[in-house]
Parts: sequence; C-alpha cells; structure tokens
Amino acid sequence: MFDIGATELLLIVVVAILVIGPKDMPLAMRTAGRWIGKIRRLSGHFRTGLDAMVREAELEDMEKKWKAQNEKVMREHPAGAPAQMEPTGAYPPEKAAELKRLEKERIIAAKEAAAEAEAQGASAAEDAAPAPAPAPEAEGGSAAKPEKPAEKPAGDSA
Repeated sequence: MFDIGATELLLIVVVAILVIGPKDMPLAMRTAGRWIGKIRRLSGHFRTGLDAMVREAELEDMEKKWKAQNEKVMREHPAGAPAQMEPTGAYPPEKAAELKRLEKERIIAAKEAAAEAEAQGASAAEDAAPAPAPAPEAEGGSAAKPEKPAEKPAGDSA
C-alpha cells in the first residue's frame, strides 16, 4: 500500500522526536496506534460488506442462469412427453429397489450353497471315517467290557 523504506521511517521517527519531544512520545504513539486500529477495523468492515455484496450479485446471476436453463429444458421437454436424458449412472427408485432385492437374493443363495457344501463335506467325512468295530461278544451273549490296563503303583519307578 504505502512504500515506506527504512530510511523514510527513520526520518519520520527523528522528526517526530524533535517536534513532539521525548516526554510526550509514548502518548503520541498510543494515540497513533488507536487511530491505526480504528482505520484497520473500518477497512475490514468495509471489505466484508463489499464481499457480501459481490457474493449476493454472483448468486443473483447464477439464479438467473439456472432459471433460463430450466426454462430451456422445460420448452424442449414439455410435460407428459418422455425426456431423452443422458445416462447419469443413477437408477430410478424402482430399479434401485429391484437391484437391492436381487443382490439380497444372490447373497442368500450363496450362503445356502456354502451351507449345503459344508453339509456334504461333513457327510463325506463321516463316510470316509472307518466305522467302529463291533464289540466282541462273550459266550453269555453280552458284550464284553474292555479291560483297563493295570496301573503301576506310584512307588514303582522301574
């Protein structure tokens, strides 16, 4: 804004000390600081007001453009006539609901197939495992109990 170099600033300080005097210099600096603060606040407030006015003007221009574009579209596609729209990748609500339903059915079918495969795998594992041998029958016709191996006494360590 102002192009004040170091030499100009030094000259201003020397003149201020000579004119005002060293005794009144702090009061003068305080007063100058207050004035500078007021000017900055005022310029900030002014700048904010200008920005708001520019923003409102831009919004009005955009609304006019949108209104003109909307009127153009409405003239090209009168009510009741099917519109030739560009594909956007979005589906209408009915199609989106249908796609969600199909996806759920696909997930359920995949889970059922996995459960069926697991069940078949479990039954195949049972078929592959050897069947337990029938218990030998004693002469009395009752099944003999297998004998427990003899336990060694705790004191024997041989």
